[in-house]
Amino acid sequence: MQSKIIKISILALSLGLLGGCAADMSQIDAANANAAAALAKANDAYNLATNAREIASEASYAAEQAQNTADAAMECCNQNSQKLDRMFEKAMMK
Repeated sequence: MQSKIIKISILALSLGLLGGCAADMSQIDAANANAAAALAKANDAYNLATNAREIASEASYAAEQAQNTADAAMECCNQNSQKLDRMFEKAMMK
């Protein structure tokens, strides 16, 4: 009698586990879908970050070129100022 109860208990437990696995498969499928969506969003974020880095690099290059142009203009301005000062000094000495 006890072995029959044990067999019935094992059978009931097995059926319960199988029923639980069916519910778990839908949960696993949902988790896989969530993981795929998260991966897609991560890829989108990576692509946006890559584009932003490229734009920032181009902006940095443009800023460096602008700084070089401004430095050259300042040097030219300083040279012109020195020339004018020398011309003024020569004119004052005459």
